[in-house]
Amino acid sequence: MKLLRTGELKKRVEALEALLENCTVCPKDCGNNRLNDEIAACYSGRLPIVSSYTAHFGEEPVLSGTGGAGNIFFGNCNLRCVYCQNYQISQTWKTQKKNEITHERLAEMMLELQDRGCHNIGFVSPTHFAPQMARAILIAAENGLRIPIVYNTNAYDSVEVLRLLEDVVDIYLPDLKYSDSDAGFQYSKIRDYAFHSRSAIKEMFRQTGRELVYGDDGLLKRGLVVRLLVLPNDIAGIGESLRWIREALSPDVAISLMAQYYATNKAATDPRYILLSRRISEGEWFSAVSLLHELGMEEGFMQEYESASYYYRPDFEDKDRPFKDIRDFES
Repeated sequence: MKLLRTGELKKRVEALEALLENCTVCPKDCGNNRLNDEIAACYSGRLPIVSSYTAHFGEEPVLSGTGGAGNIFFGNCNLRCVYCQNYQISQTWKTQKKNEITHERLAEMMLELQDRGCHNIGFVSPTHFAPQMARAILIAAENGLRIPIVYNTNAYDSVEVLRLLEDVVDIYLPDLKYSDSDAGFQYSKIRDYAFHSRSAIKEMFRQTGRELVYGDDGLLKRGLVVRLLVLPNDIAGIGESLRWIREALSPDVAISLMAQYYATNKAATDPRYILLSRRISEGEWFSAVSLLHELGMEEGFMQEYESASYYYRPDFEDKDRPFKDIRDFES
């Protein structure tokens, strides 16, 4: 709101939109002219694509609260994860094309979610639509949007874009997928994932610091929460990622440790990805949980192992995700 009052928000939006002309919105730097509606490497053009929007009760409790997180799910993605649990949205660009909307309609969705009592606006997979997101936030802010903005990302983000989003985004929710770039190339089809994701999260940390800021209602208003999804056979390299966070950022960075992996998309059928063809074992999960405590990282949330694998299956999509505070862990 301060940026809006000073006119800085409009300048930021224009700077972000300029990146679309020779697209450098994400580290792929594909160079397509999206302002002329050329299709970029993420299969996206000038207008935003929204697959769905809803009050979502499956996020961390400090985001979901009692009124839900106001999640807006963008179509397409700049990654091609072979195990993507939302591949029907992220990897079906010909189908998603019909879900293109105007910036004005995207702003209306935000205001509608706010009117429905949602505690925040959570943009899910926003990286490839960051300029369009910012334009819609400007329009919505001019028309009464007041709740926090959550940037729920795969972390393959441009540092330049993130700098332009400073004080536009209130809460960063990156998914740090891998500690090793070879795994990023093999399983998500992108180069130098470890370098770019770590650079992006460093920038998020610079903007928010290590502390989470809560409102009087106990809900998160500002901060950084790094999500780590435990994958079979330690493909994610959870230990190395946790050590990097502890050493490069702070042991007080909030972690959201997630057990919800199950084999889907190509991981469920393609023998090239046999290491991802099962859900994680109980031993793999508790090894990851134990690492948090060995490293003295006690801020954040973790899922219950027993039911976590069902969260994103279609018939459980709106079920509560049983997160608990990391400090509640019992060995």
